[in-house]
Amino acid sequence: MNRDPFNLHRKPAFNIIRLTAQHAATEFSQKVIQAGSQAYETSKQAVEAAVEDMSFSIPKDVPSFSDPQRQMENKVWGSSGVTARSNAHNGGMMSGVSDFFGKDKSDLPMYKDKPYSYAASRRKQPAWRRKRNLGIFGIILVILYIMGAFGGSSEEKKTKDGWSWLRKPESKSGIDWLDRRDQVKEAFVLSWDSYERYAWGYDEFHPISKKGKQMTPKGMGWIIVDALDTLMLMNLTSRLTHAREWLSTKLDYEQDQEVNTFETTIRMLGGLLSAHYLSTEFPELANVKDDDEGAPGEDLYLEKAKDLADRLMGAFDSPSGIPYASVNLKTLAGVPSHDDGGASSTAEAATLQLELKYLSKLTGEAFYWEKAENVIKVIDDNGMEDGLLPIYIYAHDGHFRGSNIRLGSRGDSYYEYLIKQYLQTSKEEPIYEELWDESLAGVRKHLITYSEPSQFTVLAERPDGLHGTLSPKMDHLVCFMAGTIALGATGGISEAEAKKLPTWSKKKEEEMQLARELTQTCWGMYKYMATGLAAEITHFHVGNPPLPGSAPHKLPSNKFETDEHGDAEWKKDFDVKPADVHNLQRPETVESLFYMWRITGDVMYREWGWEMFKAFVNYTAVEDNGGFTSLANANTIPPHTKDNMESFWLAETLKYFYLLFSPNDLLPLDQVVINTEAHPFPRFRLGPLFKTGWKRKPRGSDGKILPDASAASAEPGQEKVVKVETVPQKVDEKPSAENEHPAGHAS
Repeated sequence: MNRDPFNLHRKPAFNIIRLTAQHAATEFSQKVIQAGSQAYETSKQAVEAAVEDMSFSIPKDVPSFSDPQRQMENKVWGSSGVTARSNAHNGGMMSGVSDFFGKDKSDLPMYKDKPYSYAASRRKQPAWRRKRNLGIFGIILVILYIMGAFGGSSEEKKTKDGWSWLRKPESKSGIDWLDRRDQVKEAFVLSWDSYERYAWGYDEFHPISKKGKQMTPKGMGWIIVDALDTLMLMNLTSRLTHAREWLSTKLDYEQDQEVNTFETTIRMLGGLLSAHYLSTEFPELANVKDDDEGAPGEDLYLEKAKDLADRLMGAFDSPSGIPYASVNLKTLAGVPSHDDGGASSTAEAATLQLELKYLSKLTGEAFYWEKAENVIKVIDDNGMEDGLLPIYIYAHDGHFRGSNIRLGSRGDSYYEYLIKQYLQTSKEEPIYEELWDESLAGVRKHLITYSEPSQFTVLAERPDGLHGTLSPKMDHLVCFMAGTIALGATGGISEAEAKKLPTWSKKKEEEMQLARELTQTCWGMYKYMATGLAAEITHFHVGNPPLPGSAPHKLPSNKFETDEHGDAEWKKDFDVKPADVHNLQRPETVESLFYMWRITGDVMYREWGWEMFKAFVNYTAVEDNGGFTSLANANTIPPHTKDNMESFWLAETLKYFYLLFSPNDLLPLDQVVINTEAHPFPRFRLGPLFKTGWKRKPRGSDGKILPDASAASAEPGQEKVVKVETVPQKVDEKPSAENEHPAGHAS
């Protein structure tokens, strides 16, 4: 599916007309051809002269004639006597086009940032002028017919004409990364505008069928809220204004509906808090006057966030403090999972902390912080071996269900949030660094192996516990780990800077090497597939028994070369099952590329990201300006589409591409912490109001709690977690340079 969603802005005027007319002709082709033939017979002499003398220009952004009415734009522009698309007769060429296709002029869509129009004539045109307009229109139809606008075109022609910016050879030197960033921005705009046009306000968007669907009776703003900070970072002011209008007038959480606690927290609460952070700390990004200090909408994002968080707190009302999988937004009642024996997933229970602790810092209200950190205490009190946890935990007693251990689905972001909690509070809570170090050592000991014959580094699973069989399987979700390891090793500064600190060690050197190897494996998961887009799950061939992580191994080449048939020795290491060939536009690999680029400075990671972005554009773009879709099968060309745009395509995947190609001073990694849905929050100091409210029970070197520790330890709930005053405050305390890299304290 080789279509260029951006080419509308790059083609000459006649090509723009051809594309627009071609789209309209799908429903009216017979009528168009007949009219064109008549015009050809009656104006044959005029054609030759008109082609030479034609001097009119066509607007750059000609919209598709089949798009639905854009209500918001018409409210703004429709009231103007000069530019209105009202019932008054509008003159000009586009008026004739509208009349011909039987579409009222007031129904023509408009592009938000670049509206176009022509002055309306306030009197009836004389007959000679109407005939002249008809003649010109007939001439244009003939030209378009000769150019093949109403006929089919081959896939090869589409590729050649539509993807010229993808096909042109590129040199390694002189690459304009800001230009590449602009391509990512255009992909976002295309996706957003398609959603805005066909499914505005809906929680789901199906770009091929061009329909939306709600997840709750009134909608949650699933796509809108999740993309707010991306709109800001890309400086898309008019689109952000429309989103804010929807938030202020339509978003209402008073709904009798169960929602997933985790997903709602990371996407909706995280999206609102991130929007608040960016709009207050960086007001120049997509500057909207309504959220300026003292303006009526100054606290819109924070007010919505607090309303939502207060409803989510019901999920934590369990006997153990582990949140239930779901919560009813109206009744505030927590709801156990309808599957998995009623257990919550470990990742979902332990991936709420960044959001709730930041909200406590903003509002001064302690209980968000208390609820969040108590979850980690309950989990840690289980004393699991080597810091590796089963993927399910019961809310009623805080104990684990089963022994399946993995860093893919249901396990992943527990580990991610350990190191990020340490960084969020400016390294003032070393307990989270301790937990992270313990878990990472456990990963290296129990889950790392190497594939055959090329020896890619694999982060595997232990479905039957740490002493059961190793399963050489990697969810795409696991690919977050490479970037997170690098972040933990350096604290967010560059590797070169970190190596100058007295805290740098052989352990950190090994962690950076592991990060590099896992990034290479995840990139191989993309290169293995026919479309260049990774499968949801990839298996690997390993030895029997599998090599341990400590085994010597030779790294495969980063070139991933293939022969003329697409075959290569390195491909023998990979195995994708038929049930796993789908691609859901996931962000984890480009997320790690972003971290690896920022931390190592190796341009290879940017180049891999650009190749990945081109594959998304090449194989997931939807015709008729439909945006981009996930794939049901990414291992065949053309790929089988899935007709769904995930909210994280806008919130995460495209955001990480944009940041990957941006200067490093846009969201510096040593000043922010990014949640698992790619929503940035500021790092802050604990200050006098906050502190870590729990301590670990004594345990052995394997992480298991010592026999007498349980009796000596206080019961959960007996110790006061956080003591704060309920005084709202802004996060204006920023980490000092000394605290950011303190001597003698691990980064």
